[in-house]
Amino acid sequence: MPITLQSTVGGFSAEFTSKLPALERAMTEGGLEPSDFVFSKDSAAPAAMPFVGPFFYDYTVFTGGESFTVTEPNDLRFLDYISDRFLAAEQPDEPEVARPPGAISRFFRWMAQPI
Repeated sequence: MPITLQSTVGGFSAEFTSKLPALERAMTEGGLEPSDFVFSKDSAAPAAMPFVGPFFYDYTVFTGGESFTVTEPNDLRFLDYISDRFLAAEQPDEPEVARPPGAISRFFRWMAQPI
């Protein structure tokens, strides 16, 4: 069963809906059930000029009794955000690379040396 889509601002774009099955496959492979999710799209701010339309949208993801909201300029940016979050859970954490000491750390070490 696919993800449920809801919208108060005219629906999701055709590009978004065409790429949604790939996200659903990734979710299933990661042990999630796509039918447990609802994606809702709303205007991020009241339209000051109705003929212009919204510049950003609030995308709310509902699952179980929890939800979170992300504000993005379009459907594809939201899909990228969601895909990154679902795929990041599957990927192992990358080891942190030791950064070279900054200028302040080098200065304090230099000052701590005996004369």
